Amino acid sequence: MKSRTGKISYLAIAIAAALSGNVAMAAEDSAEKANQSLERIEVTARKSIESLQEVPVAVTSISADELSEKGISVITEVQQFSPNTTLQASRGTNSTITAFIRGVGQQDPLWGYEAGVGIYINDVYIARPQGAVLDLLDIERVEVLRGPQGTLYGKNTIGGAIKYVTKAMSGDAEFKVQGTVGSYGQKDLKLTGQFPIIDDKLFIGFGVASLERDGFGEFLTSALSNQDNENYNKDLTASRITLEYHATEDLFFSFNWDKTKDKSNSKGGYRLLPSILTNAPVPDSVFDSYTSLPTWNEVELEGISFTANWSVSDNTSLKYVYSTRDSYSPTNIDFDNTSLPIFDVPAIYDDEQSTHEIQLNNYGENYKFVSGLYYYDGESCGQFEAILGVLGQALGAAGLTREVSGCSNSTSKAAYAQLSYDLSEKWSMTVGARYTQDEKQAIVNNGLIFDNVYPESGWIPGYVRPEGQLVPTVLDDEADWSKFTPRIGFEYQANSDLMFFTSFAQGFKSGTFNPRATTAEPAANPEDVDSIELGMKSEWLENRLRANVTLFSLDHKDRQYISVLPGTTSSDLNQRLGNIGSSEGQGIEAEFTYLATDSLMLTANFGYIDSSFNEVYDTDPVTGVQFDKSDRFSIANTPDYTYNLGANYTIESEVGDFILNASYYYRGDYVLFEEDSLLTQDGYGLANVSVKWYSTDGNWSAGLHVKNLTDEEYMIGGYQFVAPLPDGGYAPGLGGDNTLIGYFGDPRTVSLTVGYQF
Repeated sequence: MKSRTGKISYLAIAIAAALSGNVAMAAEDSAEKANQSLERIEVTARKSIESLQEVPVAVTSISADELSEKGISVITEVQQFSPNTTLQASRGTNSTITAFIRGVGQQDPLWGYEAGVGIYINDVYIARPQGAVLDLLDIERVEVLRGPQGTLYGKNTIGGAIKYVTKAMSGDAEFKVQGTVGSYGQKDLKLTGQFPIIDDKLFIGFGVASLERDGFGEFLTSALSNQDNENYNKDLTASRITLEYHATEDLFFSFNWDKTKDKSNSKGGYRLLPSILTNAPVPDSVFDSYTSLPTWNEVELEGISFTANWSVSDNTSLKYVYSTRDSYSPTNIDFDNTSLPIFDVPAIYDDEQSTHEIQLNNYGENYKFVSGLYYYDGESCGQFEAILGVLGQALGAAGLTREVSGCSNSTSKAAYAQLSYDLSEKWSMTVGARYTQDEKQAIVNNGLIFDNVYPESGWIPGYVRPEGQLVPTVLDDEADWSKFTPRIGFEYQANSDLMFFTSFAQGFKSGTFNPRATTAEPAANPEDVDSIELGMKSEWLENRLRANVTLFSLDHKDRQYISVLPGTTSSDLNQRLGNIGSSEGQGIEAEFTYLATDSLMLTANFGYIDSSFNEVYDTDPVTGVQFDKSDRFSIANTPDYTYNLGANYTIESEVGDFILNASYYYRGDYVLFEEDSLLTQDGYGLANVSVKWYSTDGNWSAGLHVKNLTDEEYMIGGYQFVAPLPDGGYAPGLGGDNTLIGYFGDPRTVSLTVGYQF
């Protein structure tokens, strides 16, 4: 494996110089700056509109303007601005998300598994990670809520929640066109607009996007001809329609439809070890690969939501939200990344969900009350073929496939309430709770087929799939759970610019059945996280310096984990799911914004977490004796340190305003897998620079963005199916090859965006 260490770029040094140099500027120009202050930031972290500085929650909010000026185009880039946060495109695809906050998340995207970080579009929960790498179209802001949000947001937010908030309509006729060209043949086009159908009553809005880019690398060899061999390319279209009706001053309705179709190729991984079964050496580029599968891939999403909001009185509102969402994803993931079918996994994910939520909010002079009822109904199905063709031929068969298919159907009902009450002029308290009932039904089909089998006819040229179910049903069961998740906190408002808060909160991740089960094993119980926070929200220097700091400690119990059982042969893929033990973490998060002059704003955020497993219990399959193997486990996808330094400088001129942005983002070392990880990414830094121009009439804009200026190579995912040997070598794993694979983040890119609006 190659060593990849972070480099301290010249840009980081420049930013540090700017930080120190502008202290002197601030002193010289203090009289001029006396009337300046930072803008108020509004968030809906507690399901009501509040100032960021009033919310006793660790939350980061990034506005539409900030996203545009920094050239942020997908939600995964938001991780750079939120401490102790990991948002990555998952291995094998562009659109599946891997999300961790404070060391809590979910890496395996297989159907049936539940998320550890909740993803929301407005008030709608997105249950599956497929398609959750959202491209930012017609966005108002993105909010990152850190820590368990079990009271207001419910299950599967034990690490936190990511909220994608779309732009509300103004009621005026508007139209915007935006085009982007850039590195690797990038060609993007976005059209957004709105217009009134009935003045002050009925409005319609739309957004359409076409996003294309060539690959960062290529598939060097392939077993199939006449296919697109670009690797890490992009081919995505997205559409959105919104209809708003203001029936009266107190009654509002909104209907939303969106659809995304991602036809980007499957991502091929980088072989960190040469193949021992075929000619597949370590490629020269981390973005090059080999494959024996088709390179096509597809993620198709479609959703509808409806919201009705009634202002019953000046201080009481009633809100109803309905949503339904479907996704379908046929995908090709070549685990071994060679031109032979050593370990290939073509798969299909097919998901449906619908939700209903009724929310009642009431406000008084000294209290805020939020309450609601929630219902979720979801069906998550899928199928994958673990094709071990070379091994099957060695055994004298036409091939060998372990086929796994099934569904995990669940319903969830919840009632919640939260009260914030002023005890005095300075002291207040927040108390809330949520009660949830979950039911889950699961069916798993699993077995061996002595041939190379694909999910559908025509998957590869000429392939015809045999009719009927090919493998037996090994699990058909149901289970239910109920959970009570409280929250209690106290806030002290020292003055109008300084608040201290402390809180205790609980969250849980739903129980689940093993979607890879080989026997009728019982379901794993829910995971629990208990979290304590102590924080400060503050503004200083006449509201020119904002400093928000949170100390936290969390206890993560009943962690669900897949353990691999040894089999009688290397063709066995036996796995069991269980609650294996617990982990803990303590850390700090700090976010600073300093308005140094009329023109210069400096930002910094810092995250630190000390996390580890306390206990990991397993059972020896031969002796039946339980043992603790926590010394073999690490918290995955969670560096000890993250920080970001940034500068924003505005230049006013006769031809318009120029806004310059520069930032340096650093992530410390982290492992990719929890148990016996062989893949570790050394600490690295990303330097980004941008300049955005706005015309004097406000109609034209242009932005030039350079990301990953120093062209860092950094790993964001991988597969490991090898066993380390005492001499430093590796023994081949499943499929009989050295399967140690890495997936990498974007290289240096340059893009130019031009927009016109009227």
